[in-house]
Amino acid sequence: MFSSIKSGIKSLLYPLYEVRLARSLDLAKTPHHVGVILDGNRRWAKANPSIDGDTSSRRGHKAGADKIIELLDWCEETNVKVVTLWLLSNDNLKRSPEELKALIEIIGSTVDELGRRGRWEIRPVGSLESLPEELQDRLAAVSTKSRGIKGVVVNVAIGYGGRREIVDAVKSLITEAGKAGKSPAEIANEISVEELSQYLYTAGQPDPELVIRTSGEQRLGGFLLWQSAHSEFYFCEAYWPDFRKVDFLRALRSYSLRERRLGA
Repeated sequence: MFSSIKSGIKSLLYPLYEVRLARSLDLAKTPHHVGVILDGNRRWAKANPSIDGDTSSRRGHKAGADKIIELLDWCEETNVKVVTLWLLSNDNLKRSPEELKALIEIIGSTVDELGRRGRWEIRPVGSLESLPEELQDRLAAVSTKSRGIKGVVVNVAIGYGGRREIVDAVKSLITEAGKAGKSPAEIANEISVEELSQYLYTAGQPDPELVIRTSGEQRLGGFLLWQSAHSEFYFCEAYWPDFRKVDFLRALRSYSLRERRLGA
């Protein structure tokens, strides 16, 4: 009885707190690029069984996918320009065939829905050649259709791994230089941070100033290894499907209050 009353009071107060928090933010200090590790879908499903007792990972992944639209709404409201969403890692491709098939279907439907909204430019990033051909085609179609839309740029990291990205960047740099007839010594001489950055999946975009990870895990797990060298990190206890606007605003507030020395 007492817990239900307490829960009811919280549900009434949170909208007021959310408005107060939003008003306190200095949008001039909003990060231009926010990376989000959407973690905790499976644990959420186990902790929140449906009425019929469903605790399947599929249900968790679907709940997590439904949260993405809300996040992008919040990003628009707070002037975030680029969002990178880690939807599927290279390691995830090793999961059981049943779970992987369900996850691929959900990701495909989610990206299709983002494209149908017509509000954001969708850019798939990752080792896309490792994905099922049907998903590759769907990603390519959404990317082409949404290109040039004046809204938040949404990088959907699928089949993504930070180490693999750096390896791919080095391979691409060497291949291009080889085509230009350069010797190994010349290639090694010309490699620089700036040069290699041009071959990353996110080439041409600002590096993320803020990286958010849900579910209480305090590690990057290989997310944007190169790009996050100077990022601020925010770890949230909530599982991704439970991530609220209040949690997002808290992350932005935390970022705005930090003194970014950038190595100085």
